[in-house]
Amino acid sequence: MNQTTNTILMIRPVAFRMNEQTAVNNYYQKVLDNTTPTTVNAKAQQEFDSFVEKLRAVGVNVIVVDDTVDPDTPDSIFPNNWISFHESGEVVLYPMFAENRRLERREDILDLLEEQGFEITDIWDYTSAEEDELFLEGTGSLLLDRANGKTYCALSPRADEGLVIEFCEEFENDPVIFEAFQTVDGERKHIYHTNVMMCLAETFAVICADCIDDKQERKTVLNNLKTSGKEVITITEEQVNNFAGNMLQIKGANEERFLVMSTQAYNSLTEAQIKAIEKHCSIIHSSLDTIEACGGGSARCMMAEVFLPQN
Repeated sequence: MNQTTNTILMIRPVAFRMNEQTAVNNYYQKVLDNTTPTTVNAKAQQEFDSFVEKLRAVGVNVIVVDDTVDPDTPDSIFPNNWISFHESGEVVLYPMFAENRRLERREDILDLLEEQGFEITDIWDYTSAEEDELFLEGTGSLLLDRANGKTYCALSPRADEGLVIEFCEEFENDPVIFEAFQTVDGERKHIYHTNVMMCLAETFAVICADCIDDKQERKTVLNNLKTSGKEVITITEEQVNNFAGNMLQIKGANEERFLVMSTQAYNSLTEAQIKAIEKHCSIIHSSLDTIEACGGGSARCMMAEVFLPQN
């Protein structure tokens, strides 16, 4: 199984803003003073377009779908939370914590992919779990080590342990389950998505081990990464606050690998960390300041990887 893909699905926002429904447990979201919703959306669109341009410039196949004004989906720019695509041709639809995020799920996107020659053999739909207030937010919650058959997940109000295990059984993956925390106003609170504090690439992993308070859990996670042959590059909680954990490795032209992140994340890294990453692949970064501040998510959240087979 491949760990990286050349094809990415991205949703261009039409009404991006801070989502009050997700702010209850996403402590990275901020209210930007003196900005109107129109200004915020215009800035987000500029950041989005510039980001897509950088990816396409190195040969990444970016499929851009425009969001719709109705229904109101302020977080549609983060599609990786509601859908994942697999080499087997399977697609997974996930249960979402915020009610207005559930409206992001669009069947027409699957039709579009099929029109472009991608093959969908089966759809796993976990969305009925929402009725029981159980959630699992896609590759925000689940970090898939596709090559080694492991799934890493930090439990939170948006990642239910039972659903993680169910997913792992269906995809024949070994679950690596733990809890990750951040300090908010002097208290340790769950990090809402695993992909904020951890990134899995082919030959390395970027992780904030300090977010895993339980020493045994921390040891288990690090051992799993090492036994899978990955160099572990650690980052600090302060760097996590700058979205340095929210990165994704993708393929460009001629199979060249790139680690994609925001400029804020890149600027928070030390020279030693950058060198450690660049031993494995090149880095692409793009300014996502407005998207990060209002959305509480960054580069990785904006990209849904497409691993589907092509006709």
